[in-house]
Amino acid sequence: MKVRLNLATKALETHRRFLAGAGLTVLFAGLVFLWLGWHVYTVRKLDAELRARTERTRREMARLETQSRELEHYFSQKDIANLRDRAAFINTILDARSFNWTLMFMDLERILPGGVRVISIEPKQVGGRVEVKLTVGALNDEAELKFERALEESKEFTDVQFQNVHSPNLTGNLSGDQRVVQLTAVYSRI
Repeated sequence: MKVRLNLATKALETHRRFLAGAGLTVLFAGLVFLWLGWHVYTVRKLDAELRARTERTRREMARLETQSRELEHYFSQKDIANLRDRAAFINTILDARSFNWTLMFMDLERILPGGVRVISIEPKQVGGRVEVKLTVGALNDEAELKFERALEESKEFTDVQFQNVHSPNLTGNLSGDQRVVQLTAVYSRI
C-alpha cells in the first residue's frame, strides 16, 4: 500500500478551477465586447444615414421655402392679385348658378311628411359645400317630429342643426301652422 505523503512546509495548491473560471469569464467578456462593438458600429452607420437624409430634407425644405417666397412675391403683384380676385368672384358666381334647385326640391319633397310645409329656404355656398337654411311650418307636433326624424335619417341633408322652434302668433296665422321650425343643414347631393 502506497501512501501519499507531502512533507513540504506548504502544501501544493492547484489553481485549475480558478484558471478555468477566469478563462470562461474572459471568453464571455470578449464575446460581449465583440457584440457591443458590432452594435456601436451599426448604430453609427444608421446614424450617419439618418444625418445624410436629414440634411437632404433640410436642403429640400430650404429650396421649397425659397420657391414659396418667389411665388408669394409673384402673386402679390398688383395685376396678378386683381386677376386672382376676379377669378374668385367668378367662381362664386359659377358655384351659385350650378346649384341644382330641382334636385334639392325633389329630395325635400321625398322626405317632407304630410302636414309640413316649407316657408322659406336659403342655400349658401360655405367652404365648397351647400348650407341650406330652412324655415318650415307644421300643423301639429306629430308632423314636426316626423319631419325632424326624416331629415336626420336623410342621406342628402347632413349636419342638421335646429336654430329655433316656436309657436306662431295665432292672430296673424292664416296657414294654420302650430309650430314653426328654423334649422340649417348641409345639402350634400350636388
